[in-house]
Amino acid sequence: MADFFKKLFEKKTKAKEQPAQQKPVDLAVTAPLSDQQINSILMNQYLKNEMKQLIASVGQSVGKQREHNEDSLLALTTTISGGADNIPFGLYIVADGMGGHQFGEVASNAAVRIMGGNITKKFHSYLYNLPTQILQESLQEVMETSVMEAHQYVQREAPGSGTTVTAALVLGQQVTIAHVGDSRAYSIFPDGRIDPITRDHSLVKRLEELGHLSKDEVANFPHRNVLIRALGQGEALEADVFTVPFPQGGYLMLCSDGLWGVVSDKDIHRFVAEAPSLPRACQNMVEAANAAGGPDNITVILVQMIG
Repeated sequence: MADFFKKLFEKKTKAKEQPAQQKPVDLAVTAPLSDQQINSILMNQYLKNEMKQLIASVGQSVGKQREHNEDSLLALTTTISGGADNIPFGLYIVADGMGGHQFGEVASNAAVRIMGGNITKKFHSYLYNLPTQILQESLQEVMETSVMEAHQYVQREAPGSGTTVTAALVLGQQVTIAHVGDSRAYSIFPDGRIDPITRDHSLVKRLEELGHLSKDEVANFPHRNVLIRALGQGEALEADVFTVPFPQGGYLMLCSDGLWGVVSDKDIHRFVAEAPSLPRACQNMVEAANAAGGPDNITVILVQMIG
């Protein structure tokens, strides 16, 4: 995108053709545009458009202490507008695999691909054809069914492994969440608030809820990574499935514990608020997690609704 705007500006700032008897003067501007300039151009274009639309970016790193990446992600964003219809549609999934690098990668990748495939298949006719019938299932039922199919696949194809999964289906102004494990979804607001949308399915979170651990003890608990619920583990999986409003004027963020486990909420909000663009915000968060030691794989998805 940066190269596109650089070329665009170069073409528009060339001098007019000089008379034949005069030596042409080359006034082309070739200085690179900064991230702030490019983002300002993009946002000015968006602000002129009253149409609601989603923009999203991702960031990922293997971290500093792992040899393999067991995190997987999916980020799908589309907008269809015509006549009176305007459909902002987004599907975002983060999965953090476990069970050794081979099976962990299989589990997280299967969760992302199976859930992504099943959900988009349900909406394909609605989004890309003239719909002849309405969706027979609720959004929450679609999400729950997709989680269960991914769960059964992982049990069958990678026994002994497992994965977290946090998925967000954005349709219009609503976000439907499906969540298992300790990857997280957050709402980030312009006023400084950063609110977790999901609840960790971890031993340390359960002990905190039961009053056995204080907040200070939670931060130093030696078994913080122990999950009490994971996709692919146990016969009867119960996913948290619910619908919340898209954070107005703010951002939706999904991430693995490789980010939230080492970067504070305050710093996350600062990176998002101060970055000139969504890609830069994601890059800054990943770099901060690595600067803090990068003990785990790092994955983040950042989504904004504009218009």
